[in-house]
Amino acid sequence: MPTLDDDTGDDGDIVFRDLILLMLTGFVTVAVLMLAHINPKAAAARAQDTAQPGSVLVEATWPPEMDSDVDLWVQAPGDVPVGYSNKGGAVFNLLRDDLGHQLDLSGLNYESSYSRGIVPGEYTVNVHLYRNRAVQPPVPVTLIVSSKRAAQDPARQILLSKVELGREGQERTVFRFRLTEGGEIVPGSVNSVQRQLRSGVKS
Repeated sequence: MPTLDDDTGDDGDIVFRDLILLMLTGFVTVAVLMLAHINPKAAAARAQDTAQPGSVLVEATWPPEMDSDVDLWVQAPGDVPVGYSNKGGAVFNLLRDDLGHQLDLSGLNYESSYSRGIVPGEYTVNVHLYRNRAVQPPVPVTLIVSSKRAAQDPARQILLSKVELGREGQERTVFRFRLTEGGEIVPGSVNSVQRQLRSGVKS
């Protein structure tokens, strides 16, 4: 037959086990939190992996509610035009050909191109209205150009403009500008003089 002293001993064992378990849980939590500080190089490498790619980044956006297929075209100095039918050149790559609402679960209308390095000379940025299923002309498009000197540097916006595309097949030059080797705009070089990049289309 159990005695009062036996019951007290069992309760003491339970309390002791709970205390040990809580201490072990606290130790593991502290160890996990300290891991990020033990290897800061690995944390820096992870941050670099999430940085925007490229040295020159060109982005085009238009209203998400508009089922319109707007194409971004870019050309670096001495390179071929890069757009939906030629997604890569020696300098630029097109990241995505956005078709509007077709085959798009993101709810965004967005295209971007990025360069591998900075080539000094003249750059051209065009937009082209391939198709407008929304049948709501004009289609407003926002263009942003950013640059960074080194891969680990944050991108900094150097140009911003908003244009309207009024009809299918229209191609507009939004920016023509010159960059130095350091990614700086040459003063007085920015203009929007029309220069067709997509062949076979009348602007």
